[in-house]
Amino acid sequence: MSSLVKEDLAKRLFGPRRQRLQEFIEVEGWGAQRCYLCAAVTKSEEVEICMVKHLRVDREEKYEIVEKWFLKDLEMIDGKEADTDNPYFDMHFHKVYNLEAYSCASKYTFARTLNKLNEMYLKKDLKIVNFDETYLNDDSIWSSNNRDCLVLMRICFYASNLLCLSLCPLS
Repeated sequence: MSSLVKEDLAKRLFGPRRQRLQEFIEVEGWGAQRCYLCAAVTKSEEVEICMVKHLRVDREEKYEIVEKWFLKDLEMIDGKEADTDNPYFDMHFHKVYNLEAYSCASKYTFARTLNKLNEMYLKKDLKIVNFDETYLNDDSIWSSNNRDCLVLMRICFYASNLLCLSLCPLS
């Protein structure tokens, strides 16, 4: 489902603006409306972070940018508590924005994406605090950027090997 939303956002909102959508996560919106936090790269290779409101008008999907920032202006991402599985985080620009992601995993996905985009385009000192470093690194086995099936297969393979070894008689 999320890949369909990403494709739709890229086609309807970011494509006409000549931007490449890198990542998006669902965040708590206002009332019953859905909102997405998006990271996109402009044609001039600036990284834009924006809050997008999802509207349904006469059976047609519409997206509206309600807030926009640039990654170069982001001073810090605060994950609130690294030891707790929670979806809350703050983004510090000229003002602090309190956000609630759909899940803790999506919060980490967005932080990883901003960190990677920072390394690719800005190379500035981006402070990412109160996140577990194990899950922030993209090379970690726990990072889930469309490799969930591969990780699951690897775990199942090891579990089946352990099962087979436990069933073998010892001589």
